[in-house]
Amino acid sequence: MHNPYNDDVTGMEEVGHKKYLSYSCNGCHGGGGGGGMCPPLTNDTFVYGADDDTLFRLIALGSDELQKDGYTRVRKEIVTGPMPPFGNIIKTSDELWRVIAFIRAKNPSSMKDVSNPAQTPGGAAE
Repeated sequence: MHNPYNDDVTGMEEVGHKKYLSYSCNGCHGGGGGGGMCPPLTNDTFVYGADDDTLFRLIALGSDELQKDGYTRVRKEIVTGPMPPFGNIIKTSDELWRVIAFIRAKNPSSMKDVSNPAQTPGGAAE
């Protein structure tokens, strides 16, 4: 999967931030993505990887389902609980991509892994 907004993450930042807030992502990750009771989205530590495919699946399926699909933690971060699934809450893939564009705008270094999955379904590293 590939985020259609990767070429304009700064242009999508405001819209993505509104989506981020409307889905209450700020309740765990902080209003600007700087962390709270869950990991910050503004550092280089993405527990399962920072590529588009993995982030999309993590947000849609949640971390428990991601692990059932064979994904493992590739980086360490303090996590107080599992990432809940938002696939039934975020109504369209376009809205989810906008949230990811906001994350990318807040953390430009996450763009380096955008098309380079740390792993694939089934847990195989690429």
